Amino acid sequence: MKRLFLAAVGLCFALGMQAQSYSQDGLRKLSIAEMAITNLYVDTVNETKLVEDAIRGMLEKLDPHSSYSTPQETKQMNEPLNGSFEGIGVQFNMMEDTLVVIQTITKGPSEKAGILAGDRIVSVNDTAIAGVKMSREEIMRRLRGPKGTTARLGVIRPGIADRLLFKVVRDKIPVKSIDAAYMIRPAVGLIRIGNFGATTYDEFMTAMRELKSQGMVDLVLDLQGNGGGYLQAAADIASEFLSHGDLIVYTEGRRVSRHDYKAHTNGMFRDGKVVVLVDEYTASAAEIVTGAIQDHDRGQVVGRRTFGKGLVQRPIDLPDGSMIRLTVAHYYTPSGRCIQKPYEKGKQKDYAMDVANRLKHGELTNKDSIHFADSLKFLTLHEHRVVYGGGGIMPDHFVPLDTTRYTKLHRELVAKNVVVGQNLRYMDQNRKQLLKHYPTFADFKQSYKVPQSLIDRILAEGEKQNVKAKDDDELQHTLPVLKTQLKALIARDLWDMSEYYSVFNENSEIVKKALEVLQIQ
Repeated sequence: MKRLFLAAVGLCFALGMQAQSYSQDGLRKLSIAEMAITNLYVDTVNETKLVEDAIRGMLEKLDPHSSYSTPQETKQMNEPLNGSFEGIGVQFNMMEDTLVVIQTITKGPSEKAGILAGDRIVSVNDTAIAGVKMSREEIMRRLRGPKGTTARLGVIRPGIADRLLFKVVRDKIPVKSIDAAYMIRPAVGLIRIGNFGATTYDEFMTAMRELKSQGMVDLVLDLQGNGGGYLQAAADIASEFLSHGDLIVYTEGRRVSRHDYKAHTNGMFRDGKVVVLVDEYTASAAEIVTGAIQDHDRGQVVGRRTFGKGLVQRPIDLPDGSMIRLTVAHYYTPSGRCIQKPYEKGKQKDYAMDVANRLKHGELTNKDSIHFADSLKFLTLHEHRVVYGGGGIMPDHFVPLDTTRYTKLHRELVAKNVVVGQNLRYMDQNRKQLLKHYPTFADFKQSYKVPQSLIDRILAEGEKQNVKAKDDDELQHTLPVLKTQLKALIARDLWDMSEYYSVFNENSEIVKKALEVLQIQ
C-alpha cells in the first residue's frame, strides 16, 4: 500500500518544495515499512493508528512544539481560537451526577427557549443524562451539534413538580477570549486576556472603548496564564499601544525568510500608562505583546519570567481533518531578543519540567536566584534600559510566587471538588435571595460576607472525604483565602467573569504591585 508514500509526496509539493529537496529513498523506506506491517504482520493492525504513530515518532525527535493532532483533537484545539462552537449555549456544572445550569449565554438558544439558571437538564433527545454516570465529555457531545438542529431537553426546575420539555435550536455560541474587563480603580481599567483567538482583537477594542467611556486613563493588561494563540491577533493588539510603523515582532527560520510585523496605524492607547501582568505560564503570542510593550518602553511589566515559547508553528492540514503543527521559525522581540528558552531536541520531558525546575531552583520565589549571562543583554529602543534574552520575558518588577498562600487543606478541598460542589449547592438554594438582596454587583462587592454556614458545610464535607486541617493554625490560614475564593465564585455565578476577577484580584500580589507601579510611573 502506497498511502503513506503518496501522502508524504503530496505534502512536500503542497509546501512548495522541489522534487530534489526531499529524499525519495526516505519516503520509499517509510512506504515499504508501512506496507510490510499492514500486509505481513502476524496480528491485525490499525493502519490509521500505524500512520499516526509514525508521524508522531518523527515529530517527537524535533522541538517540543511540533506536534500532530487527530481530527477530533484538531477540532477541540481550534474551537477556543476560532471564537465559536455550535451548541445550546449554557454554562453548567455537575452536582453529583446531574447537570445544573449556572448561566445561559445572553441571547443564546437556551435563553431564547426559556432555560433558566438553576435548571437541571436530565435528558437530551429522550436519552437520560442524569443518574446514569455519564461522563462530562459525553454530555457535552450530546448537547452540541450542527447549527439549526434541535435538542429536546428534559428539565427539572426547582419548585415545579413536573418535568419540563424545551426544544432548543442549536446555534453558533461565541467563545470569549477576554476573561475580564472592568474599572479596578478610578481612572484605571483592567483587561484580562485568556488567549489570542480570531475574535480577540474585536473583543479587546470593545472592552477598551467601554472602559474609556467609564473614565479609564491607565490600563492594567493581565496576561497571566495566557498560553498564546494567533500571532496576528497579538500583533493587532500590540499595535494599539504603539505608533504607526513600530516593529512589534519579527520571525525568521532556516527556510523562512525574515518577516516583520509592524503597527498598522497609530494606536488608540498611546498616551495612558500601561502595566502588563505576566507569570511563568504566559507564553507565545502573549510574550509577543509583552515584549513589544517592554522593548518600546511603552509600559512596565510586572510578575515573573514568562514561559519562553518563541517557536512559530505552521499548521499543515491533512486530508482526514488531522493536522501537523510544524515549527518553521523563531520569534524575536523588537530589540532582537529570541523569546524561545533553550531545549534539546527529542527531550520533551525535560522541557515540560522547566517550570517545576524553576521553582526547585528558587527562581519563582527569589529574584536573586535569577542569573543572566552578559551575552543575553539587550537595550530597549527609547530609554535604553537593559532587558534580557535567553528565553521568555523578564519583568521590570518581580513579584515572588507565594508558596504558602494555599494550604494543604485548601488544595485538597479544591482537588476533591468540595469547594465548587458546596458553592454550587449554596447558589442553588440562595440565588434568588442573593439577587434580591444585592441588586447590583457594587452592592454585593461592598457588603456581602461569606456565611459561616457555607464554611461549615465545606469543612464537614471535607471531613467526610478525609480532608481536614492538621491544626488550628492551618485552618485560620486557610479561611481568608477560601472566603475570597467563594465570594469570587458567587459573583461569577450571579454575574460573570469580570465580577469574579474584580473580587479575586483584590488579594492578588501581582495586581497590587501593578497598582503601585502605576502610582510611581
